[in-house]
Amino acid sequence: MSKEPTSTTRRGRRPGPNSTRQAVLDAARARFASDGFAGTTIRQVAADAGVDAAQVMQFYRSKDELFAAVMAIPASALERFDALYEGPDEHLGERVVRAFLNAWEGIAKESEPLMATLRGAFVNEQAREQLRGFIQSRLITGTHEHPGAEATLRSGIAASLLVGMVVGRRIIGVPVLVAAEPEEMVRIIAPAIQKILVP
Repeated sequence: MSKEPTSTTRRGRRPGPNSTRQAVLDAARARFASDGFAGTTIRQVAADAGVDAAQVMQFYRSKDELFAAVMAIPASALERFDALYEGPDEHLGERVVRAFLNAWEGIAKESEPLMATLRGAFVNEQAREQLRGFIQSRLITGTHEHPGAEATLRSGIAASLLVGMVVGRRIIGVPVLVAAEPEEMVRIIAPAIQKILVP
């Protein structure tokens, strides 16, 4: 009777650089989303990804470069916003509020880059530019059917109010806002957004 081996040998190929890079990116995305740009360190990201800090620096030469990679907003999130303006105008406010909540509080692969960008915008010019570009492009998309300076201004005001809602819930953590269910937020905020967007 043969003796069973006391330790198991790992079979298959070791994780390659692509899977390690993805692990670093995933760890950084979650860390930037929760702690912001200033509160995140390369060492923390490396520990979260289970690699050495030197390996993180091999892939991304600086925290700025790592942050830039994290800020790539997935196409699925952009499509979600583009689809907002399909449908009857009388429900536009509700669709917009729900989309903002879903974008910043929904599935991690879409919400974490947005949260990282939003948190980073307070301390990082690159993040501010990214967030400005994202909001401005959504405004242009949203007003192409109703062009004009006032339509764009109204969309900008609505976006500012909605970003403020996200900041209150996710960054400042105002208890009453954090405790509110998303659908309760939609019910209360949607009529105001509706009046701004569809006067």
